Amino acid sequence: MRYDLLKILLVDDNHHMRMLLSEILKAIGVRHIFEASDGAQGLQMMKNHNVDIVMTDLSMQPLDGIDFVRLLRRSPDSPNQLCPVIMITGHSTIARVQEARNAGVNEFLAKPLTARSVLERVAQIIDHPRPFVKSADYFGPDRRRRADPAFAGPFRRDTDGTPRRAAIHEL
Repeated sequence: MRYDLLKILLVDDNHHMRMLLSEILKAIGVRHIFEASDGAQGLQMMKNHNVDIVMTDLSMQPLDGIDFVRLLRRSPDSPNQLCPVIMITGHSTIARVQEARNAGVNEFLAKPLTARSVLERVAQIIDHPRPFVKSADYFGPDRRRRADPAFAGPFRRDTDGTPRRAAIHEL
């Protein structure tokens, strides 16, 4: 992988965390790193720069990571609805992870960070991109990690068993 060609946006209100991530990314060869201190600034940064991957913190003020991802995925004036997002969090409760996943996050990275975990998530996004799904109430990467080999049609089922149709778009 040519990491030197990647353009990565770091969105975190903690300057020290952005510095740590930046140093890890530079160590693997990433040369184009942009920084924003909250989600609103991150969206503006994406309008000014063509970004390949976003790494965002979950807990920020005034616009947190989940709201940032919702706007990125669903806003009509989004700078790049298909941009892969890695959510960084020290609050990895099941409820918060599901909320971020339902907002359209591609991958998660739990604190405390290691260089290996950062590299693994970046590699996961590049080497194994997931198709995007659009339904009435969701737009983002396919949330299923495994394909059911027995499934042969376009319909999936809600938890109550009712069929729904979701359009799947390859990146």
